[in-house]
Amino acid sequence: MGSQVDNDRRHASVVALSDLGRSRDYRDRADAGRGLAAFAEMQEAVEPLLELVLDPDDTFVTLATAEAVLRRKDRIGLAIVASALAVADTNHIDWIHTAIVDVFGIFSSDRDDAVQLVEEIARDIDVRVSQGARQLLEILAELDPVLRPA
Repeated sequence: MGSQVDNDRRHASVVALSDLGRSRDYRDRADAGRGLAAFAEMQEAVEPLLELVLDPDDTFVTLATAEAVLRRKDRIGLAIVASALAVADTNHIDWIHTAIVDVFGIFSSDRDDAVQLVEEIARDIDVRVSQGARQLLEILAELDPVLRPA
């Protein structure tokens, strides 16, 4: 019983955050992106996250959402960003690139782990995801993280 209640609450949270993501206020949309990133493993959160990463009205929303999704440092978050990269315009690509540098530009181990996951994602059967993953790999390969193991 408790598990179903928790699932219902998680679903309600995604619905509420998705609704917030349609706000006219860019701050609400950025908050929605940050919040939805915590639920990225839920299928119903993926499309709203993609829309927020590719926000047509404010690149702050793009940056905030992309960073939050990338900070998961997992396959799901990386796949969402890869999917967005595949269809992003130059301006959005620049802000997604900034998010990638912000998240993976500090520790070489984080960058290396991301490269490994993105190499797997690049073999995805979804053409959009695999195409974006190749772009993401190029960006990660250019990174020279500040901190490396001793």
